[in-house]
Amino acid sequence: MRHPRSRGAAALLLALGAGAAALVPTAQAATGVGAGAPAMSPGLVQAMQRDLHLTKPEAEQRLAQERLATAVDQRARSIAGRSYAGSWFDARTGRLTVASTDPSLTGRLRAAGADVRRAEYSAAQLDAVKKQLDQAGAPGGVAAWRVDPKMNRVVVDVVSSHRSDNDVKAFVRKAVKAGPVQVREVGTAPRTFAAGTVGGDPYYTGNVRCSIGFSVQGGFVTAGHCGQPGAAVSGWDHTPVGSFQGSSFPDNDYAWVSVGNGWWTVPVVLGWGTVPDQLVRGSNEAPVGASICRSGSTTHWHCGTVLAKNETVNYSQGAVHQLTKTSVCAEPGDSGGSFISGDQAQGVTSGGWGNCSSGGETWFQPVNEILNRYGLRLHTA
Repeated sequence: MRHPRSRGAAALLLALGAGAAALVPTAQAATGVGAGAPAMSPGLVQAMQRDLHLTKPEAEQRLAQERLATAVDQRARSIAGRSYAGSWFDARTGRLTVASTDPSLTGRLRAAGADVRRAEYSAAQLDAVKKQLDQAGAPGGVAAWRVDPKMNRVVVDVVSSHRSDNDVKAFVRKAVKAGPVQVREVGTAPRTFAAGTVGGDPYYTGNVRCSIGFSVQGGFVTAGHCGQPGAAVSGWDHTPVGSFQGSSFPDNDYAWVSVGNGWWTVPVVLGWGTVPDQLVRGSNEAPVGASICRSGSTTHWHCGTVLAKNETVNYSQGAVHQLTKTSVCAEPGDSGGSFISGDQAQGVTSGGWGNCSSGGETWFQPVNEILNRYGLRLHTA
């Protein structure tokens, strides 16, 4: 099966194995790459230069710093234990900052390579407060809520035009009573990005267009709002691909689709000609503050940074939990598409607000959660 846009074997594999996605429910610094680390993709560096306004040396240095920060974060979590209060990558210093409620661990955390900030509340305490809000039943005027490690608070986003609604005020009172909560006003409510059948390199479920997230052994992962279990899936050329084997939305926004009928999977993310197709080598989770890029069938390739993790987003169809928030833009038709940091798979596009002309923010469902939920194995290079 050949793709009409294919130019060589690499392009063909990319087109068949890792399309883009559609959004439907409607949102000490390292200075080089360590020995044995895979070479940085020129296309990824170029995209970071464009979207993050970096020079080529700055983009290359930042990728190396973020790779180191990811490793430091794993060590720091082990050291901090119950005192762990979150972490984030600081692009200004090129280092990871770890928050801890136990000042006696400062020396060990610094020795592990992290900057350290004293916190009043642990991540477990803040997660418990957020869990209360997850179970509270938020009205439509409440956009999202999450744990913010920098603020050491649970942040609740309220749509400005709904701030005076009685049900919103009641939810805010309940949130503040639950624990350390900061309320923030936002201008727009999040939505998922749906699209009808249009051209490109998508997959289709009925008249809905979505994008492939990441190849797994036997299929690919994508957004749950793109289809229900058993729904048939066709490819960019409308020939049969497979069907949804599992899907969850709302509460979650993830799914996986079987692949057959002459289609196969490859460990790549489509660059859409903007950047070269990207190899996927693993799924190590990037910290808050790290750079991240997204591939989707409508707006193709865009980059930004990780803004928050474990955020609950309140779509009109219901709340979705444990999403990661980014500054990357997206539009209808991008749902289910790939979020990748360096060569590490991060998640599948869920929804957001705004667009890629004026800007916006987007949420994704972490890929490791999807793999664990369905017992899948990521296809890696």
